[in-house]
Amino acid sequence: MNNPIDRRVATALQSYTVLAVIAILIGAAVVPYAASVAEGDEQYVAVVNIDETISSSSSQDTVQQLRELRTNESVEAVVLRVSSPGGSAAASESMYLAVKRLSAEKPVYTSVDQYAASGAYYTAVPSDRIYVTPASVVGHVGVIGTAPSDGLSPSATTGPDKAHRGMTRDEYYASLESMKRAFVGAVMTERGDRLNVSRETVAEASAYQGGRAVQTGYADEVGGLEAAIAGAAEAAGLSEYQVVYHNPADPQGLFLLSGGSDAGGNATVAAEGAPYTFQGVDTVHFLMIYGTPENQQVVYNSTAQGGA
Repeated sequence: MNNPIDRRVATALQSYTVLAVIAILIGAAVVPYAASVAEGDEQYVAVVNIDETISSSSSQDTVQQLRELRTNESVEAVVLRVSSPGGSAAASESMYLAVKRLSAEKPVYTSVDQYAASGAYYTAVPSDRIYVTPASVVGHVGVIGTAPSDGLSPSATTGPDKAHRGMTRDEYYASLESMKRAFVGAVMTERGDRLNVSRETVAEASAYQGGRAVQTGYADEVGGLEAAIAGAAEAAGLSEYQVVYHNPADPQGLFLLSGGSDAGGNATVAAEGAPYTFQGVDTVHFLMIYGTPENQQVVYNSTAQGGA
C-alpha cells in the first residue's frame, strides 16, 4: 500500500474503528442498571444495595434505579440490601417514597446487614418484610438538626432573620418536630399492626439489635440475604428465577458499633469519621442519621424542646 491515498484511507478507517470501539464502551458504561436486565422470558429478583450514608447524590441514583426496576416487567421482586446509618432528611424521605411506590407494584424485601438506622430505616420501612441478622441494628426514628458552630445565636446581619439561617428559633424547632412526626407516622403506618411498642416509644428514637428488633416489630425475621431473596421470590410466585446485583456492598462503614448496649438492650454507637462537618457553612442541616455528627450543635429527640 504505497499509494498515499490508500494509506490515508487506511488510517482514516483505523481511526473510525477506534472511535467506534470507544463509543461502544462509553455507551455500555452509561446504560442504566435496570436496562441491563433484559425484558424477556427470564424472571429476575433484583438486589439493590444501600450501603453508604444517604446524601442527595446517592439518593438520586437509588431512586432512579428503583424507578427503572418498577417499570421493568422482567423484574418480579426487589430486595434492598441495607447497611447504612442514614443521612440527609430530605434524601431519606425521597428514598422512602420511591420504595413505597415500588412496593405497591411488586414485592420488596429488605435484608439488613450492619444496620438500617434512622434515614436508612425510613427507606426500608415500606418493605413487605425486613430481615435482620443477630448483630443488625434497626430503628433510631428521629431527626437531628445541625447548624454552624455559632448555632442560631444573633449576630451582625443585613436582615432580622439572617442570623437564624432563614428561620427563627421557633421555626427551626417546628421544622424538626414536623419531620419527626412524618417519620414516626410512616413507621406507624407501614408497621403499625406488627409493632409491639407504642407510638411514644417509637418517637423515643431507640435502636434495636437482631432478635430484639423482631420482638419489638421493627423487623420481621432473623435471616440473611439469601433468606430475603427466597422470600421475595416466593412472594412473587417464582419457582425459577435469576438474581441480579448492583453495587456490591462496600465493607467499609462511616460508623462503627461501640460493641455495647444499654440496660434496655438498645445498641450504642460511636461516630468515626462523621461525614457531616459543615463548619463555616451558613446553612441549617436536618439529618436522619445514627450517631452524633462531630463538631455540631445537635438537637436530639426531645418533645419538651419541640425537637425531633
